[in-house]
Formats: sequence, C-alpha cells, structure tokens
Amino acid sequence: MALDTPARPLFDYLPLHAEGEPTLPPLGTRVRVPFGRRRLVGVVIATADRSELPPARLRPIIEVLDATPVLDGAALALLQWAAEYYHHPLGQVVASALPKALRIGAPATPTEDRWSLTEDGVAAAVAGEPRRALRQRMLLGLLGSRGTAAAAELDAVDPGWRNAARALLRRGWIASSAVPLPAPPSTEAAVRAAGPALLPEQNTAVEIVGAALGAFGAFVLHGITGSGKTEVYLRLIERVLHCGGRALVLVPEISLTPQLLTRFRERFETPIAALHSGLTDHERLLAWRSAFLGEARIVLGTRSAVFAPVPQLGLIVVDEEHDASFKQHEGGFRYCARDLAVVRAQQAGVPVVLGSATPALETLYNVAKNRYTRLVLARRAAQAAPPVLRLIDLRVSVVSSGLATASVQAIEQHLAADGQVLVFLNRRGYAPTLLCTACGWIAPCRDCDARLTVHLAAGRLRCHHCGADAPLPARCPICGFTVKPVGQGTERIEQSLAALFPQAPIARLDRDVVRRRGDMEGVMRRMSSGEARILVGTQMVTKGHDFPNVTLVVVLNADQGLFSTDFRAPERLAQTIVQVAGRAGRGTKPGEVLIQTEFPDHPLLISLLAEGYDGFSRTALEEREQAAWPPFSRLAALRASARSADAALEFLSEARRIARRPPSGVRLLGPVAAAMAKRAGRHHAQLLVESRIRSRLHQFLDGWLPEVEHLRSARRVRWALDVDPIELF
Repeated sequence: MALDTPARPLFDYLPLHAEGEPTLPPLGTRVRVPFGRRRLVGVVIATADRSELPPARLRPIIEVLDATPVLDGAALALLQWAAEYYHHPLGQVVASALPKALRIGAPATPTEDRWSLTEDGVAAAVAGEPRRALRQRMLLGLLGSRGTAAAAELDAVDPGWRNAARALLRRGWIASSAVPLPAPPSTEAAVRAAGPALLPEQNTAVEIVGAALGAFGAFVLHGITGSGKTEVYLRLIERVLHCGGRALVLVPEISLTPQLLTRFRERFETPIAALHSGLTDHERLLAWRSAFLGEARIVLGTRSAVFAPVPQLGLIVVDEEHDASFKQHEGGFRYCARDLAVVRAQQAGVPVVLGSATPALETLYNVAKNRYTRLVLARRAAQAAPPVLRLIDLRVSVVSSGLATASVQAIEQHLAADGQVLVFLNRRGYAPTLLCTACGWIAPCRDCDARLTVHLAAGRLRCHHCGADAPLPARCPICGFTVKPVGQGTERIEQSLAALFPQAPIARLDRDVVRRRGDMEGVMRRMSSGEARILVGTQMVTKGHDFPNVTLVVVLNADQGLFSTDFRAPERLAQTIVQVAGRAGRGTKPGEVLIQTEFPDHPLLISLLAEGYDGFSRTALEEREQAAWPPFSRLAALRASARSADAALEFLSEARRIARRPPSGVRLLGPVAAAMAKRAGRHHAQLLVESRIRSRLHQFLDGWLPEVEHLRSARRVRWALDVDPIELF
C-alpha cells in the first residue's frame, strides 16, 4: 500500500472481507485504511500471499473506493520509475499524481446524490409526521412516493427543500447516497478550421514525427520565435486524433499562455482538459475526470499534468521545454516534468516533441549523442525577417531613470511609425532598494539575507523571497534623514515612460498586476487590440505571447546573470534575451531589439549577436565539458534548512562523514551555505554529490540515503534530496 507519508517502505494491510470472502482490490485502486489513529487514503501497489509482519500487527482495509483503478499499469510503472530515480518515497510520488480531492477520497467518476427515506422515515411518513412542519412532511411524502430523488428533481418541486432536508437528516428520517453517473458518450474529434499553409521546414517536421506515430522517438523542434512551432503541434495532434488517439501537451505556465489554449479550442472541436495550479480543487477534479474517462481527447497542462491519465495516448508535446518551471523546486518530490515526459513516451511507445527557440543544453547534448532527433525551423512563419539586435553601451550613454537616450529615441520612432514597444526588465516593484542618503541605511528583510523592494503605489516595502511586508517609511529609522528609492523596477519604468510619452497608453505585465483570474487576459487584450502602445514586463512577457504589432523590444539591465556563481546562469540569460527578442517583428513590420549593458564586450553577448543561440550553445557546452558540469556529469543536491546556520551545516557535515569513502567516480562537494543563506527565517545549506557516471551516482544514493534518514541531527532540520538540480542556491 502506498500512503502519502514520508516513510519509504510500503505498508501491508489485510484485504477487505466481503460476505466472508477476502476481496483483493486491483492494483492502482484507492482504498481507505487505518493508520494509527487516523484514516488515510492509499493506493494498492502490489499484492502478496504473506507479509513479513506478524499477523497480529496487520489490519484490514476499511473501504475500497474505486470500481476501477485510478492508476493503470502504465501510470504505476512511471511513478515507480520516478520514485526510484528521484529517490523519493513512493507514497508521496503517487499522491502527487492525483488531485487533492482524490487524495482525500472523492469519487473518481461523476456521481449524483440520491435522497431516500430511512426505515424510521417510512414510519414517520405513514404516521403523517411531522405534524407541525408542512414542508418536511411534504418532502417525506414525495420521497415515499418516488423511492429516491435527485437534487434537480427536488428543486423542480420545491426550491426550498434543503432546509427541510437538513431537519429530517438530523432526525435520521432521510439519507443521501452517491450514485455513479454513466460515463459521457465518446465523441469523434473534429477539426473546426484548416490551418495556414505550412512552410517547407514545418511540413518536413510534421512528416518526420508523423511517420514515427505508434513508436517511441524523441524529437527536438528547434524553431526560432515566430517560426510556427505551435502549428506543427496542431498538425501532429490532428493526425493522432484522426487515428483515434489522444495527446498530452505540457506548457510551463498555463496562466501565461492563454493564446495557446485559445488556438487549440479554435482548431479542434473536441473536449480539452486543462490542468494547472490556477484551478480550484473541484475544477481540477473535473478536468482530471474528463481525462480519466476519455472524454477529453487533448490534455493540456503544466508540470503535474505529466501524470494525467490519458487513455490511448498517441503523442506528448512539451512546449518551451527549456523553461525552469518544468522542474519542481520546492516541497518534497522534486522532479522534472520534461524528463518524465520523455520517460512516459518511451514506456508508452509514442513520440515526444520537445519544442523551444532556445533548447536546454542538456537537450542539445542528447541531440549530439543521437538520442534525440533535431528538427529545425529557421524561418518565421509570417515571412518576417528576424529582428535586428543592437547593444547600447551604458558606459558612454546618457541614462535617465534606467532608460538610455538611444532607447528613448528608438521608442519615439517606433511609436511614430504606429508600432508597439515592449520594455523588458526582470525586476518587479518600483525600486529594488530604499536607501538613506545620510547614514547609508538600506531597508533589510528581517528574515532573509535580502533587501526589501519598494512598491511605491502600494506604499509598502516587500520581500520577494519570503513575502514580508512593511509600510514605506518617510524617513530613515536609524538617523531620521530622508530616504529615497534606488534602482529601477517595472513600476518605476512604467512611471518614467508615462512621463516621456504621455500620449501612448502603457500596460504592465508582472506578478503585481496579474493577481486574479482574468488579469492576464485583460493585459493581452489591451496589447492585441492596440489600445496599449507600450508594454512593460518581467519574465512573464517572454512566454508564448504573440504581439504582431510589436516592432521594438528594449532589454533593460541585461547584465543580470553575466557574473553569477551558478554555472547555469549564462544559459538562462541567453535564453531570456533570445526569447524576449523574439517578441519583436513577428508581423509584417521589421523588428528591432536594443540591449542595454555595461559590458558590451562580454563573450556571451558578442556570441549571441554574432552567431545567435546556436553559437552560444556550442561555446557553452564546450565550457561545461571542460568544467565537468552537467550534462557531462550528474548532480544531486542534499539541501537542509534550520533555525540556525550551525544546525543545517552540522547535519550536512554528518551526512558527509557517514559517506566515508565514496565509490570511485563519485565526489562530495561541500557542505556550504547557500548563496542566500537566510530565507524566510531559516538558514539554508547544501551538499553536492557529483559523478560523471549516472549509474554510480544512483548506486551511491541508494546506499547512503537510508543512513542519512537515521541521523540524529536529521530531526532538527528540514532536508530534501534534489536529483538533477537546475539551480544551485
């Protein structure tokens, strides 16, 4: 039995005895079981004739919750693989694959509450009870005449029946039971409208992947922004649906890609199940049921949707496969949905398409090793030329409020030519720092090794790491002198642009603006309709948005990441610049990209401008190989946090000591404090395990982790293992 607990072993239970005979529920079925003083919902993983536990310690299942398994054999195989690879308890891995409602026992298939009389209720109805409550007596009579009735039937007779029902329930005269509803009829998927004519490169990609349907193959769709990757996805899904199959499409963040979901619904006349974190628990359950019952022919979702049930799976698509959002960073089970999508496709014997304008270096490494097939889309689908990139040297440029004079002039020119402008700054808020000009005090976060960010419109100081919030002071709390915001955030840039271009409506896109459902769509509508002429945004503007009339992109503070201690920082910076630059010139008008930097001679920027992402990735892979960093080695990070720095480092030091002499080819690095050692009141540290050979790394972890779990110091810290970490804190 797999239960949602930190314990690694599975739990043994006796089968439920029905009519004197033991009943073994099928594998993948949910059951309710006793667990100490609690009752938990678990999933049957295996059955056996005997247990290693003595019979006196075994307890029987309380209830079988499913008529058919919620996890089929393919799903169980994927989850067991994930638990072994990421060295995480199977019970928590299984729980992560199910919506919260299912984890607490909700029916896996739709049900309808039916109301009926109890034995006492029948007697009360015969006696004409209750004599002074007419509505209750009428409800008893109605149920007595019909036997059972659904809520809709009772609504039609008496809209106020629920108050009477509550009183009758307290008396024990009526009862309700959940009756399964019939499965929705399967419908044929249809194409609402034909897509545009394909370019030769698109057609080649469709034909190559289409020929592989029915067998495993990993394909990297490396297309520049605006090259029509989505149209390739749509054509392949058409073929899958025509053959009676279904498709699973993964995206980094569903809330950031409304256009993609709209395009799918415009193209296909078939139910689409959308699974993402923006749904309520009930909405997520309904979407899961739609996929589980086969009603939805297309399942589109974020990271956790890699575990979604998709009967007759025919194709998996991972859009923007390079995006860090596919990696689970927090919590216990830290997995990469992109990598699991490849494993799922391999186990299911179907193709997987990994699409990106800036593929991850690990993905390009797999291409070089002939594990993946690379399909290139080098031309824009709208026949527009790629944008022209230009560096603005901030060392010699006049800068006001974060904007160089050359950038301001370019914005003015593009607005005059009836174009739209996108200004990118990956820093929200008004300013990153509040400074006292007299004593040098800088507003600190009490619980993090970070500074509080100024949010001027709200009059608040906020920490973007732990969420701490305080009023914006008018004077320095140390010396009482004047304080001023230092630096720029999107809120300040928006204010500066409004002063410079008062006739140009401005929209802003960051997490301070997008707080409720529909906020994102509202910003998109303002840009698409032309109501907004300038868009200021953070990383959110780089993901999947198509603004055909944007002709100029200005990248502010491009130097973030050039000198980071994280070996992946240059890759992330290059991807961000290429992705945001790709927003320019996607329509018929030519595009221009201006990148403000104080380091115009930096090799990364020169490489991007001269050779594009291909040239950068070749150089970056050579550097990774020389330094023996992934993908030329494998990493696992043992991370710990505690109320004191000593406790976290003591645990990791003890974990290193019990490793004694690691096997040949395995190195332990650290422990060291995290780059931001204190976050949210806790001190963080990490210990890296590295090996050039993946099997040796996992062999070491298999023997080492059980000993780590039993360390006495483990009780004083929170710790987790992150296999294949993409961020070194």
